[in-house]
Amino acid sequence: MLHATPVQTTSLGADLRAIRKARGLTLIDMAQALDRSVGWLSQVERDISEPSVTDLRLIAAVLDVSVSMLFSHAAAPANEAGYVVRQGARRRIGSGIAGLVEELLSPDLTDDFEMVHSTFQPFSKITTPVTRPTQEVGYLISGKMDLVIGGHRFVIHPGDSFRIRDEPFLWANPYSEPAVAIWVIAPPVY
Repeated sequence: MLHATPVQTTSLGADLRAIRKARGLTLIDMAQALDRSVGWLSQVERDISEPSVTDLRLIAAVLDVSVSMLFSHAAAPANEAGYVVRQGARRRIGSGIAGLVEELLSPDLTDDFEMVHSTFQPFSKITTPVTRPTQEVGYLISGKMDLVIGGHRFVIHPGDSFRIRDEPFLWANPYSEPAVAIWVIAPPVY
């Protein structure tokens, strides 16, 4: 059996560019929000310049992502990079607030969609409706959860799937077991 050398699955710059575009920001918009030059930001996105930790904190705030997500580029064997994401190498995404743990299943953020593994902790919920300019499809693997999509209430069981199209939604897991779901989101929001 050959042991391949681990490599970066994608660059920080490529992810930053993908997230910036998903947020509808131009290089100029982002550079102004960071109080940096367009040239500097362009070099960061092309992996010519490396941002400082302070820069990464500002970038994360402007893009509304966690700083840890920008640091968590797991190495993968060269023959798997860009193709396979092993369970132990998933990148944590989102804030983790409200009892939701999210991991990126997609190899990187450069596709037209993202695939996310979501674990809703027991007795967790969000209280403010979320509306995103996306189309999302979810599939519940285990547990049970409550969803409100566009004012319609649903109890989702293992094997059920659901769709959200640019409409307000709320989720809750008022049950004693975690609920685990797979989500496909287009365009990517993380």
